[in-house]
Amino acid sequence: MMTVLRRVAIEDKDWVFDTDNSQSLLLAAQAAGIRLPSSCRNGTCRTCLCQLAGGSVRYLIEWPGLSLDEKREGYILPCVALAESDLVLRVPAARRIE
Repeated sequence: MMTVLRRVAIEDKDWVFDTDNSQSLLLAAQAAGIRLPSSCRNGTCRTCLCQLAGGSVRYLIEWPGLSLDEKREGYILPCVALAESDLVLRVPAARRIE
């Protein structure tokens, strides 16, 4: 099967990283030197909650800790999300890893 790279942009930061769906968005960002807020890394604590400004994701778990309203408003949990397309994320607390 061919690997498809997806481009992920962090809105308002001008930061971009690629992911190939072999790891969560959280881990792909970390590998690219970008720290997204996180704690549990399994979709329950909601520390990584951020907003999807463009694109689509799918989840590694059946029911991530999001309400239906949050899903409708575009919120995602990057610790258990995989990019289905190129993405734009709103993550005000994102930081560069020094």
